[in-house]
Amino acid sequence: MHAIHELSQAVRTRRQEIGLSQQRLATLAGLSRATIVQLEGGTLKDLSFTRTAAVLEVLGLGLTIAPAHPRLGPRPVSSTPALEIAGRTASTSYRGHLTAAALGKALRTGEMPVGFEAHVFALVDEAPVALLARVVEQMHAEAGMAREAVWSTLRGWARARKSRRDLWSDAA
Repeated sequence: MHAIHELSQAVRTRRQEIGLSQQRLATLAGLSRATIVQLEGGTLKDLSFTRTAAVLEVLGLGLTIAPAHPRLGPRPVSSTPALEIAGRTASTSYRGHLTAAALGKALRTGEMPVGFEAHVFALVDEAPVALLARVVEQMHAEAGMAREAVWSTLRGWARARKSRRDLWSDAA
């Protein structure tokens, strides 16, 4: 029962940080709102792995499974800061490079970096949600920003650039 409690807390917290309603999350994950309500309340009796994975993917969350044998151990996690990876991701198709410092400053001020509007659009429209979540966590840890504020800035940029990504539409 401990796992369902952890899952329900993580789903509710991330959904609220991003600014999604329960209905919007349900729609994006292909589930009913009632299922999301039960999941967040910890009262859901059974949720298949496929349906769980759909909810986690929408929210940029992952599922960690402890190795069955010590020699299998966890995969090494990149030590590269998320802002640096996000800057490189945003710059893939462009001549100029959006630096981690410029992206961090932009997220702190809420102002899109001048000359990098297309880069920012690529980031909010195409980067994995898990990477965006890591950026949010880095800004929270290093700049003391509320997670909701960072998600709000990303959402504002996405809307300003008329992103087609479902995550940003109808977020409350």
